[in-house]
Amino acid sequence: MRLLIIDDASTDNTAQVAQELVRADPRVEFRRHSVNLGHIATFNEGIDWAAADYMILLSADDYLMPGAIERAARLMDENPSVGLTFGGAVALCQEREEVVPLPPELGPGTKILAGRDFIKLGGCRNIVLAPSVMVRTSLQKKVGGYLPDLTHSGDMEMWLRFAAHGPVGFIDAIQAVYRRHSTNMSGGYSAEQDFVQRKLALEHFLDSCAGVLPDVDDLRSWLTSHLALDTISCASRAFNDGDVGLSERLSAIAAKLDPAVTRSRRWWLLASKRQLGSRGWQLLRPAIERLKML
Repeated sequence: MRLLIIDDASTDNTAQVAQELVRADPRVEFRRHSVNLGHIATFNEGIDWAAADYMILLSADDYLMPGAIERAARLMDENPSVGLTFGGAVALCQEREEVVPLPPELGPGTKILAGRDFIKLGGCRNIVLAPSVMVRTSLQKKVGGYLPDLTHSGDMEMWLRFAAHGPVGFIDAIQAVYRRHSTNMSGGYSAEQDFVQRKLALEHFLDSCAGVLPDVDDLRSWLTSHLALDTISCASRAFNDGDVGLSERLSAIAAKLDPAVTRSRRWWLLASKRQLGSRGWQLLRPAIERLKML
């Protein structure tokens, strides 16, 4: 095992701590950037450096659970066709821990998913937190590094790229802790940016992997439809919260993504709420919520 610590021109005592680790263990290497290059360039530097059979990219905010490396390496040793493994993760925000939910369709137990099944499982969303991921280095080098224009959806696109090239392993255990706070590299962007970034991620994935994906046009249509529906759901939540402007902007994004979404039940429900108006909906909403519980 080797460890590379990359200090992307931080202003804290990272360099001091890293140098102490280097002196204590010959397996540790340290690099410091003179200027901040950003997380995409830093991730790709780590990918270029990696030489072992498997690799993990771990941000300074996050940490692995005991046994995580052993569990992931064992699964990949036993299944040479698997290019990526992921597992459960805990999000830590202001000392409050929350197990990050996974799609219920995943079910219990460690398992191997066909690449296509993994793609359908996530749909238009990123269901995998990066610190829980171990990848096969040879496949990582083959599929390439992170894309500079996907500053907030690079992980999602990367997992899809791996799934296009082979099976994905799931470890039914908490593999890592992801720390959420105001200084997270990926934090602090809007719902609108989120959907634009996910759209870009899907386009990059489908275009770059078209040669290895069967029925890529059908998959493109399916993913785009799901993203449009997800956007409308977010628009509906924004309306519920009284942010009518955001709701309208998200609706426009959804309709541009997939015009067919304007014929969906979700679109009709949101249109009905708009007919009532924000105040009218807030008055009627408690009664509707009670009906849902019956």
